[in-house]
Amino acid sequence: MTERAVWLKADDSVGDWETRKRRITAGLEAGVDWVLVDESDVERVRELGSVNVAAFERDDVDVIGEAESETEADCYVVGKDGEGDGTVDLPSDFSGSADLSALRRKDDVGGAYVRILGEEYESFAEAAAEDAAYTLVVGEDWTIIPLENLIARIGEETTLVAGVTTAEEAETAFETLDIGADAVLLDSDDPDEIRRTVRVRDAARRETLDLEWVTVTAVEEAGSADRVCVDTGTLMGDDEGMLVGSMSRGLFFVHAETADSPYVASRPFRVNAGAVHAYVRTADGGTKYLAELGSGDDVQIVDTDGHTREGVVGRAKIERRPMFRVEAETAAGDRIETLLQNAETIKVATREGRTAVTDLEAGDEVKVYLEEGGRHFGEAIEERIIEQ
Repeated sequence: MTERAVWLKADDSVGDWETRKRRITAGLEAGVDWVLVDESDVERVRELGSVNVAAFERDDVDVIGEAESETEADCYVVGKDGEGDGTVDLPSDFSGSADLSALRRKDDVGGAYVRILGEEYESFAEAAAEDAAYTLVVGEDWTIIPLENLIARIGEETTLVAGVTTAEEAETAFETLDIGADAVLLDSDDPDEIRRTVRVRDAARRETLDLEWVTVTAVEEAGSADRVCVDTGTLMGDDEGMLVGSMSRGLFFVHAETADSPYVASRPFRVNAGAVHAYVRTADGGTKYLAELGSGDDVQIVDTDGHTREGVVGRAKIERRPMFRVEAETAAGDRIETLLQNAETIKVATREGRTAVTDLEAGDEVKVYLEEGGRHFGEAIEERIIEQ
């Protein structure tokens, strides 16, 4: 799963401060990751809200960060009013480039801004990517070919940020060559366009998992244990839940408590996930023990088709409850299992649909996520690990 980001362009080329402020505020409300401004606006952006701030460096690069009264940016970017945007002609020999020299000399200059005005600017972007943590490329009369070239040539050397003006262009940038740009630099005043672009980013960040059917071989009472209800700050749908299990190689899909019951009201923010020892899948593709979860942690919300999104934990509620041990066998003959509370409100996905664990029987098929290898501190590793 590749992390994606949205940068919002808000330097003086987009208008006066009030115009820039409206754009930045819309970006903060939508959830952009970075705002790109002129250095003189860094402190103003900090006052508006919490966001990563990149700043076009001022002419006197030797004094960046030296004035204690100035608020520093998270990253300084060369190229504006220089060689990168065509204001200054590119030298025939890039070793004489002032922009590239600034990238190499100054630790806090970590970004390069390049308008792709021709093939020579593609080459310049490639040269910048050797030293730039972030390479921002903006096409004039943009076509997909230059972006394909840059992804292929420098996509692994730098964080490649592609300039776009619409959410549709952002979607294309994220999908180009099946790898996509790492981020987009959006140039738009339209709050709706900014929100749409952020939604495109969120969709590009999400995994789609291959859930499989396994056959239940045993459902047994297992005494009492400390079980965890994961209450999120997100409302879940009828087809959503989480992946949990006693064995990292096989995680069971457990539905959120979206259904009404004769005994309790629905809790569409809750997954009754099992005992404290069990794994739960997190948004980054790792796992945590249920006992480790706390307010502010992230978890992965999954639907029955394997589509995923991120959820934030509001509360992890641990109580002692009677449990079932649910055991299943994969098509390859492997055994996986987990502990789930003995209660009719806990439901798993079977061929017949949502089924309460109290109604689950040997021979039923349930949905799980299978993964080869083991886990060490939640990270997948290539190592022989025996779980039983």
